[in-house]
Formats: sequence, C-alpha cells, structure tokens
Amino acid sequence: MKKNLYQVITQPKKCNGRKVLRVLRWVLLLYLLYFAVGALAPFAIHPQVSAETQAAFDPAALRGTGSTDRASLVLDNQEALDLRLQLIAQARESIVLTSFDIRDCESARDVFAALLAASERGVKIQILWDGMSGFLHGRAPVFYALARRSNVEIRFYNEPNFLLPWTFNGRMHDKYLIVDHTYMVLGGRNTFDLFLGDYVPEDDKSHDNDVFLWNTGSTTARSVIGQVEDYFAQVWDRPESRPALQRIPFWVTKDAAEAESQLRERDAYATLPLALDYTSATVPVDRCTLLTNPTHILAKEPVLWWQLQRLMEEAEEHVYLQTPYAVPSRDMYEGLTRAAGGDVPVVLQVNSVAVGDNFVASSDYLTNRDRLLDTGVTVWEWFGDYSSHGKAALIDDLAIVGSYNFDMRSTYLDTEMMLVFDSPAFYDLLEENLDAMEEQCLQVTPEGYLPREGVEEKPYQDPKSFLYPVTRWLTQPFRFLL
Repeated sequence: MKKNLYQVITQPKKCNGRKVLRVLRWVLLLYLLYFAVGALAPFAIHPQVSAETQAAFDPAALRGTGSTDRASLVLDNQEALDLRLQLIAQARESIVLTSFDIRDCESARDVFAALLAASERGVKIQILWDGMSGFLHGRAPVFYALARRSNVEIRFYNEPNFLLPWTFNGRMHDKYLIVDHTYMVLGGRNTFDLFLGDYVPEDDKSHDNDVFLWNTGSTTARSVIGQVEDYFAQVWDRPESRPALQRIPFWVTKDAAEAESQLRERDAYATLPLALDYTSATVPVDRCTLLTNPTHILAKEPVLWWQLQRLMEEAEEHVYLQTPYAVPSRDMYEGLTRAAGGDVPVVLQVNSVAVGDNFVASSDYLTNRDRLLDTGVTVWEWFGDYSSHGKAALIDDLAIVGSYNFDMRSTYLDTEMMLVFDSPAFYDLLEENLDAMEEQCLQVTPEGYLPREGVEEKPYQDPKSFLYPVTRWLTQPFRFLL
C-alpha cells in the first residue's frame, strides 16, 4: 500500500519536472533562434543608394573658398592626448565629446579629470557614447563621478537590448571633441590608452590620424564645426540616444566618490596652461565639408561610400586610400574595379595581417585579398612598428580624413563621418604622412610581396598562426557584419 502511494505521489512530480525542463529547453532554443535571426537578418541585405541621395551630392561643392577654419594633422598619441587636455582646460562655455569607445584607463582618466575641472567652472558638457561600448565599459565608478554633475549629460547611442537583438549592430563610430564652438579634434582615435598618451608599450599602440580645426570666425556659419555641431544634434536627439548614468547604484556610490577624489588628484595635469600657438600650428583651409552616413540603427543606405566612390570614379589624376581594414561588399568591389579601370592609378594602404589588431577583419582579408587585387587596385601592406588605425584619402586635390573604414560595417551598419578638405597646405601634410608610412609598406601581388630595401615581411605570430587558417573561413558567412 505504501509503495502504491509513493508511486502516486512521486512519479507525477518527476514527470512534471521533466516537462518543465523540456519546456525551458524549447524556450531557450526558440529565443536563441529569435536572437540569431533578429541580429543577422536585418543587416544581411545591403540597401542601394537612392536617387534622392545621388541627386543631392554635388562634388563641385567640395571645392571653393570662404572657410574660416585653419587645420593641422595630429599623428602622435601623446600629442593627441595633450591637445585634448589643453582644449578642455581652456573651455569656458561648452564641450561636446563623442566617442565610439571609452574605457577606464589612464588616458581616459586624464580626459575625465579635465572634464570634471571644466564642469566645476560651469562649462556645459555633453558626452555621446556608442551604446555597445557603454554597455561593456560604461559603468565604471569614474564615469559616474562625472555624470552626477548637474551640467554634465551622458547619452548612450543604441545601447543593446536582449529583447531587441537588432540593437546589437548599428553602432556609432564617430569620434570628435568640440570646445566652445571654436576648436575641434576629429578622426579615428578612441578614448583609451591604445590611442592616447604613452601609457602602453609601443607594440600595443595604434597609429591614427586626428584633424585639429580652429574656427577663426565669430560664428560657425563658414566653419565645418557648425556642420559637425548640426550633425551631433541630429544624433543626440535620436530616440536611440538615451540618457545614461543618471542614477548611481547604491553599491557604486562610495566608489564613485573615491573615483572623483582620484580625478581631482590629476587636476594639475588636467588644467595645463595653454601651450599651443594655433596660428603657427595650423594651415589655412579654403573649404571643409562634412560627409556622413545615415544615423538610424538598422541597415544603412551606403551614402558615405557612394560619395567617396563617385569622387574616385571621377578622379583625373590619382586616388590614394588609407584604411586599417578592407572588407568590401560585392558592390564595393565593383566600384573599386570601375575606379581602377581608367587611366587614374588607385592605391590602397592597409595593415598587413601580421601587424593589424582587428583579428576578424584580418581573417577575412586573408581569404579575399586576391579578390581585392583583381579590382586593379595597387595594394600596399603596412609592416610598421605597430598597427595603423588611420582612415584617409587623397583624391586629386582633395584631402579626406575621418572615421570611415573601407569595410561593410562602416558602409552599411555604423554611423560614420569624413571631412573633405580643399586646402593645398593641408593636402601636403596628409600626403607627407601617407608617403612616410608607405616607406614601411610592401606591395602585394597575387604571387606574393615585391621585395623592397629596408622593409621585411613579418610573419604573424601565435595565436594568429594557428587561428587564421580556421577563422579566415569561419568568418565568411558573417562578413557582412565585419
């Protein structure tokens, strides 16, 4: 009798337990399927450039006179940090900082110490931060220490939501600092030690290009800074750009107060007296124009790529491109083929896989390098002392610098921006830098590298040596995200 009663009582429970586990497994599998489809499908098909976009772009408008800007090229990592600190230290009205990636590290603490000092002078500070980066790195106490100031607002652009998997793509790749509507630094540098300062060993650094702009006019009407400020306002006001770090969790309150004290200890460095002679450090600009991608978070019309492609196809003298990564789509390959098919030489400078620090992009490059060479483009691979992160172009007499990589992510997924300069003096600065970097490059052909005195091919080391043979093929089904 006890045995029968035991069976009656316990067996249904075991059965119910198995049913619950089975249901949970199905729920998990269905969620993973939903997440995979939601994260991939909206970006798998690339939009085409609309007739309206094509009609609105006038290459002739990129040339002209009347700019109130002066510019310089900032290449050294320590100079890039010092410039940012000096500009923030002299701010009196407003600071806008936009960054793809900010991390709690020495250089970022220098920047945030300067921002904290500026906020105490009454300067209005707006920080726009890519949401994925903010999600991964943005909850450090040092960031709460600044965010709790009443005249500081931080927003995350498109912070990922696990219930909306398409939010895990479509990132904000913009990087610039604007001070008092008068000074701006814009380029490819993120806000951490690989790009700013001398806090990491040389081998861990990344070469990059920053443009420093000084608006000498009384307003921004004839300065590209006004264009960038209008663009910033557009992204800042998007529904995907949401206020962040407004409330400090109780478990972070003490650490945030301690972090604020630590920032104050760096105050002497953050309030360096201005040491830059802007007139002697900059060159005149005839015209500077901002080109950008759309700012929504889904698959984007490739506006910026199409505009650059049109400039390349209409070039009459030469095209020189610099990019850290080259992961073109079919349409991009076709555009490069048309550009390289005429009488104008088209040259591409890109990281070698031994030096490049983007593992997945290098994996794809290994697989598709011959396809890139088939376009007719001359490819120089960088074998310098550490990775190049610069994004630039010389197209006839125009010099172009910004955040855009020649890959599908920058073309179809992310916000991007490039400044186009009509300025012979600035053109010379950029050309000098690209020529100097080319001296540490090897030209690659389908048969291998052409020998060059003073430059040696570097083999890629572990773990690249045993991962690349596998990852170069595993990345192919997902290369539209690279």
